[in-house]
Amino acid sequence: MSSTVPEVAKDEAFDKFYNEVKQIEKRDSVLTPKQQIERLLRSGSTYFNLNPFEVLQVDPETSLDDIKTKYRRLSILVHPDKNQDDQERAQSAFEAVNKAWKILEDPETRAKCMDVVEEATAKTDINIAEKKKKLKKEGKPNRVDEDDPQKYKHAIYAMTMKLFADMERKRRSQETRDMEERKRKREEEIDMEEKAKIEKEWVKNFEESREQRAASWKNFQTNSSKKTKDSPTPTMSSSSGSGVKKPKKISTFRPPKHKAESR
Repeated sequence: MSSTVPEVAKDEAFDKFYNEVKQIEKRDSVLTPKQQIERLLRSGSTYFNLNPFEVLQVDPETSLDDIKTKYRRLSILVHPDKNQDDQERAQSAFEAVNKAWKILEDPETRAKCMDVVEEATAKTDINIAEKKKKLKKEGKPNRVDEDDPQKYKHAIYAMTMKLFADMERKRRSQETRDMEERKRKREEEIDMEEKAKIEKEWVKNFEESREQRAASWKNFQTNSSKKTKDSPTPTMSSSSGSGVKKPKKISTFRPPKHKAESR
């Protein structure tokens, strides 16, 4: 009987906690339009809003019909037409709500989100087990903060947010690498196109100047032939530059001139 009383007390404490959580969720669900806009655009919302369950304020186990109902309520609250005094921020909040719904509406993307939640739960359980193991090894009571249901739920929530943020960082990193790869390939294509353009231009100019080159060669041959015909036949004496040896002159005997004798 004595063992039953603590269990009953424990169940009552858990029920109290669960009711408090539900009250908090109920309170948040009826936030004013301005408060919902502030929530969706608060500091760090870039990463908070990666979790569609967080955006729509629903548990991962919530049925699709209930998620749809929550989505409609939120979309009306933050709709730009309902917030004329803050349309720009309302539009951003509305887009965040709409994006979250589209993710959870699609079975494939919702399954991926559920995988993240399950991974977060598993990692949290591993962390708790390691903490308790360490405490036991040190001879200390193996009770940890996460034994409190509220803190356990918060630990899973924090891990879920971390995993969504890690996924986004990886996605952005991959996107950057893909963009750089596309840029590199495009630069190579431009370089090849430029080379092909230069080669095509060279071939075009070569073909266009073919007739001109042929005509120039014919003119050259014709002029050379005319010069050959019109030039006089070189004599023996004038062929010194042509490599022909001049014939040696034969010297003949000439008697000396007679000088008159002077008396």
